[in-house]
Amino acid sequence: MDRLPQLIDDMPPLAGWSDRLQAATQGTDPLYLEHTNLRLSDISAGFAIALHMHQPTIPAGQNGQLISNLQHMFEHPYDGDNHNAGPFAYCYARMGDFIPELVEQGCNPRIMLDYSGTLLWGFQQMNRHDILDKLKRITCDAKYQPYVEWLGTFWGHAVAPSTPIPDIALHIRAWQHHFAALFGWEALSRVRGFSPPEMHLPNHPDTLYALVKALKDCGYQWLMVQEHTIETLEGHGIPQPHLPHRLVAKNSQGEVAEITVLIKTQGSDTKLVGQMQPFAEAKTLQPMTLGNQSVPPLVSQISDGENGGVMMNEFPSMFKRCWHEMRQHGCGRVGTVGFLATEYLELLAAAGVTEADFPTCQAIGQHRLWQLVGDRPTPEAVQTAISSIQAEDGNFHMEGSSWTSDRSWVEGYGNVMQPMQQLSARFHQAVQAGKLGDERSPAYHRALLHNLLLETSCFRYWGQGAWTEYAQTIYRRGLAALTSH
Repeated sequence: MDRLPQLIDDMPPLAGWSDRLQAATQGTDPLYLEHTNLRLSDISAGFAIALHMHQPTIPAGQNGQLISNLQHMFEHPYDGDNHNAGPFAYCYARMGDFIPELVEQGCNPRIMLDYSGTLLWGFQQMNRHDILDKLKRITCDAKYQPYVEWLGTFWGHAVAPSTPIPDIALHIRAWQHHFAALFGWEALSRVRGFSPPEMHLPNHPDTLYALVKALKDCGYQWLMVQEHTIETLEGHGIPQPHLPHRLVAKNSQGEVAEITVLIKTQGSDTKLVGQMQPFAEAKTLQPMTLGNQSVPPLVSQISDGENGGVMMNEFPSMFKRCWHEMRQHGCGRVGTVGFLATEYLELLAAAGVTEADFPTCQAIGQHRLWQLVGDRPTPEAVQTAISSIQAEDGNFHMEGSSWTSDRSWVEGYGNVMQPMQQLSARFHQAVQAGKLGDERSPAYHRALLHNLLLETSCFRYWGQGAWTEYAQTIYRRGLAALTSH
C-alpha cells in the first residue's frame, strides 16, 4: 500500500513504512533551482525565518483520554492563559492565508514551518480540517511551493540531549510517517532541513553523533542550531554566524558524522521574528567570501509562531509590510531578499560552493573535552575527562544547550527522567522479543506512541505538579501497553 492511513486505531501512523520512507527521503536533486526567481549575483544579503508550532498531547480528556493541550485550552477557557486558544488556532492556520495573498499581490514571500507531531495529531483529534486544509494548500499546491518550506522535527517534541539514544531516530521517523500521511510522500520528499525542539543541541559526543547520524540516515541535509550552542574547533565563538557551517560530531569511539548547519543568532526570538528584524539586519550586511566565491550572507531566525502578543498581534502586519517593501525595491530580486534555507544552500552549490568550503564547528564545550581525551578516544576516556572537567568547573555540563541555556531538562526531574528511561528500555526489549507484532499494528503503535509522548519537553518545562503528573499517567499507560500482549 503506497498511501499511508490517516490514523491507525485513532493514532497517527508513526512507523511501518520504512522502505517507502527511505525512497521518499533520500533524494538529492535540487528542489528550488528550477523555480527560484532569485539570483545570487543580484543579492547583497538575505534572511530566512521559521515559525515553530507546538502543543503537547496530555491525558486530560474525558476519562483521562489523550487530547491536545489546545483542545484542553478550548474546553477550559478561564484557566490561566487559555483564552488564547482561539488566537493560537488562527496562528497555526494563518500562513495558509498570508502566502497566497502575498503571491497574488506580486510579492515574493518566504516562510519555513516547524510543527510538532503532537500538534498535527491534535488538529486531527479536534477535527480542525480548516487548519489542515490551509496548510495543505500551501504545501501541496505547486503554485506556492517556491515560497514555503517545511522543517522536520522530533514527533513528540523531545529534547535531544536527554532523550534515550535509541529513541532519537524513532522520533525523527515518526514525524516523517505522520507528515507523509497528512500531506503525501511527494511533500515529504521536499523536507530537507531539521529543527530540533527547544533548539536543543546535544554536546555529549555520543548523543550528538547519534543525532547527526540519524538525521543523515533519515535524509536530512541541514540542521538549524542556536549560536551559543556551538563553538569553533578551537573552542572559540562563531565569528561568521551568517554563513553556513559544517557541524562535526565525533563520538567516544572516534567515529565522525557531519551535517550542514544554519545558525540562529541570539536574541529575543519572538520579537526578532515578530517584528521582522532579520530583514532589517540583512539590510546592514554585504557579501562575504566563502570558498572562492563572494556570496550573500544569511540571517537565520526561528521563533514560536503563536506565543506572545508580538507574534499574535504585531507579526501579521510586519510580515506583509516587509514583502511589499521588497517588491517596491525590485520585486524581491535585488539587494536584500528572503530565502528558504534549502533554496539558499542550493543556490550556493550551483555557484560552485561546496560543503568543504563551509567553516567547521562543534557543540559547545567539546574543545575542552577533546583536549583532555586526546586523539584516541574511548568511552572510558571520555567519561573520565567529563568527570575531571566537572570537578574543576561546576558550570561545565554535557546535558546539551538550548534557547537560553538557563534551564536544565534533567535536574529536579527524576520523577520524569527515570520513568522515561524505564519505558524506553522496556519498549525496546518488547520490540526485540517480538511481543508487539508488526510495526503497522495498533499494539506496536500504542506502545510507541506512549514512549514518544513521555519524552515531550513540556513535562519538564512547567515544573513539578500537574505536568509531571501527566507524565506519570502516560508512563503507567505505556507500561500497560507493553504488558497487555
